[in-house]
Amino acid sequence: MATACRGTLSAFFTAVLASTCLADGPRSSGTGFAVTTDGWLLTNAHVVQRCQRIEVKGRGDAIDPRIDAANDLALVKVNPGEPFKPLVFRHAPTRLGEDILAIGFPLATLLSDSVKVTTGNVNALAGLRNDTRYIQISTPIQPGNSGGPVVDRDGFLMGITSATLSKGIADEIGITAQNVNFAIRASVADLFLQSQGIAGQSGDRAVDQQPLSTADLADKITPSVFQILCYGEKEEQLSASMPGAATNLPAQPTTSFIDARGYDAIGFDYRAVKDVTYSGCHEICEGDSQCKAITYNTKHGVCFLKDNVVALIRNSDAVAAYASSKAADVIVSDFTSYSGIDLPGGDYKRLRGSNYLQCFTACISDNACRAFSYVPRKSECWLKDMVGRPKATKGVELGIK
Repeated sequence: MATACRGTLSAFFTAVLASTCLADGPRSSGTGFAVTTDGWLLTNAHVVQRCQRIEVKGRGDAIDPRIDAANDLALVKVNPGEPFKPLVFRHAPTRLGEDILAIGFPLATLLSDSVKVTTGNVNALAGLRNDTRYIQISTPIQPGNSGGPVVDRDGFLMGITSATLSKGIADEIGITAQNVNFAIRASVADLFLQSQGIAGQSGDRAVDQQPLSTADLADKITPSVFQILCYGEKEEQLSASMPGAATNLPAQPTTSFIDARGYDAIGFDYRAVKDVTYSGCHEICEGDSQCKAITYNTKHGVCFLKDNVVALIRNSDAVAAYASSKAADVIVSDFTSYSGIDLPGGDYKRLRGSNYLQCFTACISDNACRAFSYVPRKSECWLKDMVGRPKATKGVELGIK
C-alpha cells in the first residue's frame, strides 16, 4: 500500500515520518516493476493516480502514466539507461496453496529503504466477495508494498500486490482477521498492457526446472523492482481517495467488466446489435443480466452479446470485454483470428459437426496443431500442422497460433 503523511498518525509515527512531510518531499510511496526492456513499469493506480510528479527512485521522473482505475492498475515510463529485465507473466493457472513471494518497499521511511521480500501462499482463488480479479495471499504486506510483484517459486509473475483487509471491513464482520491480503491476477494486468499496445513477456517453467530458493529468487527478481514516489498530492484528495492509510481494497463495482482490445471473446453469441458504438455495446451488456461478455467489430460497428466466455483470441478488428467474475476462467490465447482467409494444405484432422469453440479447443489442446480453419456453413473444422500461404476464401474462419 502507499504510505502517506496525515494528521491522524500517532505522535511516534509522525516523528518518524516527518522527513516525508516536507513541502518538497514525497507525499506517498509504492512499488513498481519492469514489464518491458525499454522502461515501462507496472504498479497500482492508487500509487500514482493523483500525483503531480512521479519519481522512480534511482531512475528519475516517470512520464506518460496510463491508468486503469477500475482494476487498480497503472503503467509509467522511465528512461532505463540500459535495458530493464522485465518480469515474465505466467501462463499456467494459479493453484490453491502455491508458495509465493511478494517483493516491494514497505515502510521505507520507518524501516530500511531497501527492497524487501516476504513469503507465503495462495490462500484463495478469489478476492473480497468472490471477486475473481484477485487472489488472496498470506504474504505479509505493509504500506509501501502496493504495486509490487507476487511471483511463484520459478520467478514467474502471478499477481500485483494491491490491498489488505481494511479495519472498516473487520469492524463490519466483528472479527479482526489476520494476514488477509490480496493481489490482482497477472492475467488481468496482461490484458491492461495489451489494451495500451504494450507487449509483456509470458511463459511457463520447463519440465525439468527446479524451484528456486528464496535467496536465489530475490537475486533474480529484485533488479526488476523499483520504489515509486508520489509528489504534489493534496492531503484532502489523499484522505478522500485512500482512507485507512491505503489499506482498503478499491471500490468493488456491482458489475465490472475487463476490456481486452484487439481480442475476440469466442463463442456463446445470443444477440447481435448493428450500427452501435463500442461504448453503446458496453452499456447494452451492462444492462442485460444474461450478458457476460461482448465482442465489438470495429470495422462494421456490430456488437455481439455473449452469455459466457472461456477464451480470447487475437483479432485486430475486435474489442472484447467480459465480466470480472469470469476472469479466473478465461484463457487468453496466443491465437490470431482472421475472417474470409484460409491456409490451403497442412490438414491432418477433420472434425465434423463442430462449432468454432470446439474447433479452437481441439487445436489449443493438440501440440501438433499450428492453425485451424472453421467453415460455419458446413460446421466443419480442419486442424493444420503447418502454416502455408494465406488465401482469401469466403466463409472460412482462420485461427493461427
